[in-house]
Amino acid sequence: MTAIPEITPDQARKRLTLDALLIDVREAHERATGMAEGALGIAKGELQANPTAHLPARDRELILICQSGKRSMEAAQALIDLGYPNIASVHGGTTAWRVAGLPLVQPLQSDDERDFNERYSRHLLLPQIGVAGQQKLLGARVLLLGAGGLGSPAAFYLAAAGVGHLRIADDDVVDRSNLQRQILHTEASIGQPKVGSARERLLALNPRLDVEAVQARATSDNIDALLDGVDVVLDGSDNFPLRYLLNDACIQHAIPLVYGAVERFTGQVSVFDAGRHRGQAPCYRCLFPEPPPPEFAPNCAEAGVLGVLPGMVGLLQATEVLKLLLGIGEPLVGRLLTFDALGMRFREIRLGPDPACPLCAPGQAFPGYIDYAAFCAGS
Repeated sequence: MTAIPEITPDQARKRLTLDALLIDVREAHERATGMAEGALGIAKGELQANPTAHLPARDRELILICQSGKRSMEAAQALIDLGYPNIASVHGGTTAWRVAGLPLVQPLQSDDERDFNERYSRHLLLPQIGVAGQQKLLGARVLLLGAGGLGSPAAFYLAAAGVGHLRIADDDVVDRSNLQRQILHTEASIGQPKVGSARERLLALNPRLDVEAVQARATSDNIDALLDGVDVVLDGSDNFPLRYLLNDACIQHAIPLVYGAVERFTGQVSVFDAGRHRGQAPCYRCLFPEPPPPEFAPNCAEAGVLGVLPGMVGLLQATEVLKLLLGIGEPLVGRLLTFDALGMRFREIRLGPDPACPLCAPGQAFPGYIDYAAFCAGS
């Protein structure tokens, strides 16, 4: 292996005046934050794949630079192996160039390109996401049922992550008692529809998104329209009738459902994807075939809840949504994650599909929507 000279940024800049060619081998979104003056931007992969398309005569001096010096050394070795003998790498990369106070330039970009590269720069650095994954998020559509305790943190993080279309459905208005945990809303929002308050805050965070505010309660009459065109549903409801309705509708439309619930100091999260994986993944009814009696299932208004707990559960739900949209990691399908805030303990419970489930069993015809309020009241 040929030893590759490493030179300082000052040395590299001086060699530019002697006809050396400086090449920034970072990705385009990395170069958008600033590149060494006089450098030519060619991503490492492109340069190695087809060097003759980008490089001059083989004997011209080439100086490679990246962010810290590692990738430029790798690219230099690859070019030497391909017969380019006169190559050096900038020690410390663009970081050292900046510290040395040498001039940086901004590549020409449109407003949309600049916003994309700057806003999502940390996502773009992740090989599991990158440019293709971020564009996939921008093209995704998510329904959030509820703009309350769970929907608030989930919506914030999905908007920040760049999920392009958020449809938020809630028929409630902001009350002062909501502010302890529903962080989408402020004192100035009291009395306003929650979906309007949510839309305003989310667009202030990421104005290039499409945030659709639906001031309505999900019912059997409108659930099909609410699910129309969405890729994932996030359940931020706080009662059993809506949970069963969402479960049944997501099975009918073969859409994954990210479930979350909180009470007092405990929370739970799971992903129900039986609509796309019948007989392999459970649905909400496999976990709860029948709702508990109302006296054993109080909501937050009746039982209370630690204010930070919906934030933790909503954040976990948002994480599951992003994994599903990107097709990465291991979603919580067939697993129920429970959290005890007082003990600061997580527990995972394995869930299997019920072969006799009236909704998701293989070959089971969709029975239609029922009177979910009566179904839950009669338990």
